[in-house]
Amino acid sequence: MIDKSAHSLTEALSQIKDGSTIMIGGFGTAGQPAELIDGLIELGTQDLVIVNNNAGNGDYGLAKLLKTGAVRKIICSFPRQS
Repeated sequence: MIDKSAHSLTEALSQIKDGSTIMIGGFGTAGQPAELIDGLIELGTQDLVIVNNNAGNGDYGLAKLLKTGAVRKIICSFPRQS
């Protein structure tokens, strides 16, 4: 069996290139992989397509990534809160 586990955040994110499509779990800030999202921001990955059930809110998680300008497109079913 092939071992696909990553031993560091950098190693886990190294396969995500500019232009990648990424599915991110969670709803709002609940359950989002904040460390992984922060890692994407630190690596400077650009032109991303994000698939999530919302577009984030505040300054945390997915919303933080969107504010960096790294996301080209977001595909979601719940784009914003009123």
